[in-house]
Amino acid sequence: MPTKVSEYMTRKVITIEPQAGLREAFFLMRDEAIRHLPVTSPDGKLIGIISDRELRRPGWVDESPEIGHEYQLTDDLLVGDVMITDVVSVHTYETLTKAVGILLEHNVGALPVLDKNGDLVGMLSAVDLLRAFKHSLDAQKYDKKKKAVAS
Repeated sequence: MPTKVSEYMTRKVITIEPQAGLREAFFLMRDEAIRHLPVTSPDGKLIGIISDRELRRPGWVDESPEIGHEYQLTDDLLVGDVMITDVVSVHTYETLTKAVGILLEHNVGALPVLDKNGDLVGMLSAVDLLRAFKHSLDAQKYDKKKKAVAS
């Protein structure tokens, strides 16, 4: 039976609202050791996502690429100003194989996980998928040892 997203997703979801400043988002990601923040409305609905990618390589910097400068994150720019609103997500009941395909197709590092009602219930990151992969490899190794002993 195929492994479901719900088996490996991270259930502790840290979110941010669009009115939060980028500095706040940066420190929240740093303090929680995460790279993706789902953006939710006051009623908890998923409306966007912001990742460390938007903070590291901001598309909102309008200076020439030849100009070298350091930018500072302030709370003058809000999460809602830079968040991705076309959020790619996955459902708890979908397979890890499908989730990997979505990650690759959209070149993202994590997916918000929604339940059957469309509520945000988790995140599935590349690290979660590596954990699943390791579990699968360990199970294969155990099966090989078991077969060798039985022979």
